[in-house]
Amino acid sequence: MHFEGLASDLPSLRGFRIGAIDAGLYAHFGKPTRPDLALLASAADCAAAAVFTTNLVKAAPVLLDQAHLAANPSAIRAVLINTASANACTGERGLADAAQCAAWVAEALGIRKEQVLVMSTGVIGAYLPMLRMRRGIQQLAAQLSDAPEAWQAAARAIMTTDTRPKLAHAKFGDAALIGIAKGAGMIAPNMATMLSLIATDVRIAPDLLQRLLRQAADESFNRIVVDGDMSTNDTLLIMANGLSSAQVDEQNAAAFQAALTALCTRLAQAIVRDGEGATKFITLHISGARNVAEARQIGNAIATSALVKTAFYGGDPNWGRILAAAGRAGVPLDPTRLALWYNDFQLVADGAPLNYDEARAKLHAQQREIVVRLDLGLGQAEVTLWTCDLSHDYVSINGHYRT
Repeated sequence: MHFEGLASDLPSLRGFRIGAIDAGLYAHFGKPTRPDLALLASAADCAAAAVFTTNLVKAAPVLLDQAHLAANPSAIRAVLINTASANACTGERGLADAAQCAAWVAEALGIRKEQVLVMSTGVIGAYLPMLRMRRGIQQLAAQLSDAPEAWQAAARAIMTTDTRPKLAHAKFGDAALIGIAKGAGMIAPNMATMLSLIATDVRIAPDLLQRLLRQAADESFNRIVVDGDMSTNDTLLIMANGLSSAQVDEQNAAAFQAALTALCTRLAQAIVRDGEGATKFITLHISGARNVAEARQIGNAIATSALVKTAFYGGDPNWGRILAAAGRAGVPLDPTRLALWYNDFQLVADGAPLNYDEARAKLHAQQREIVVRLDLGLGQAEVTLWTCDLSHDYVSINGHYRT
């Protein structure tokens, strides 16, 4: 498993071509121009699977992709990703625009429109600039490449408030997996303002791929928090074209699951590290729970707490905020059993402060990467989540996101 922001050592991936261009989408909205349109195409039909936002307000591309995947789980051929406009809360026009973009991709690649998926990210309530989309699709389809640099270009083209591209890869036998992702804000468990696209040349049945992807998401993208808000557009998509000799079935599914989960975890962690205005990366480990669901519920309450996150930003070991967040998570607790550590430094035992050195506690709280462990003292279940701090820059970025 490998992760980096560069593409210098990407493995060979059979049958996929990808590319990115500046289609003028940002310019249409009066923003500085930059790459804003990416396209991935496969030479063969792909088994495909996806996990989407659980937000009831779903963007047009999410609705279109759900329909296309339901009808063609074994025959997806291409994915188009645009930035600048989320094409969310755009009504029937938005749905028609998403379908038209899929049709234009299909025409350019010589495939059926039902074999095309689309993803969008950007401002909610903004319509796609369709003339620019059409020209961009035509131009992009003519210059797709299997070069490693094309993957990094695509990773950059799908960024919004991200400060760096997110690219990861893994091997499975003679097959490979390559994934890109975007996301920096509007990030919460159960998917977030994030898009992720994974391509692999393994052979696998769509139903098995869906099961493995959902499990990978549950252990990665569903365990990250930047700000606790959930997007209208979240999509995690994987395409498998079967052009390698590696086949995934029930006998080796666990091994493929491990590679896929590791890749997704690297991408998910990269989103948190690049969180809007973030200065700290926090690993939150909840142990001693009765079951995993309760551990996650407590972890999510802590990771989304503005008071906890601002204390991390200030380098203040204000552990009382962590215990308070745990206590309001809706999970039965025994406060007298709680124990808390910052890295390997224990601050709390039996629900009360130890006679610790405050200066040492502050040194731990001021580190750029912190492991916080809360033991509930109730059972054997545990879970790990990843979050970041909440800084002044987060407010500045989101106070002027549209303008």
